[in-house]
Amino acid sequence: MEKRPGLALAFAGQIAGMRIQEALRAHGLKNNHAHVLMVLADHGATGQQALIQTLGVDPSILVAMLNDLENAGLAERRRDPADRRRHIVEISPRGTQLVTDVYASIASVEAQLFAPLDANEIDVLHKMLIRIKDTAGDQTCDAANDAP
Repeated sequence: MEKRPGLALAFAGQIAGMRIQEALRAHGLKNNHAHVLMVLADHGATGQQALIQTLGVDPSILVAMLNDLENAGLAERRRDPADRRRHIVEISPRGTQLVTDVYASIASVEAQLFAPLDANEIDVLHKMLIRIKDTAGDQTCDAANDAP
């Protein structure tokens, strides 16, 4: 394969995605459910509408995921006392422990994936991936690609 960083990134991402998916399944989680729990663990109690925006999902999909997480005892929804129309979503203690375990599993996957790299290379790679992710939806990138 010639120098095609996009293809290399896609193939590496596919491998990383499959391994992380396996780690999540080992904890009984689907990707989307894990994502909700990680956001709640990282940001704390969040309004349901804000969660929809953060995750970029349809409201009906989030409601279904939250129903699953509540039924499993991993998250809780409650009415906002200041605005009864608003729901606050919070991770449960059981959900917090699960996310801690999931992060440990992901760290193990990452250690295997990045074994050939030193700490500096991992740091540089991480920064570059964040830059790519942050600009991927930027309209200026699309406009630059349309230029003659």
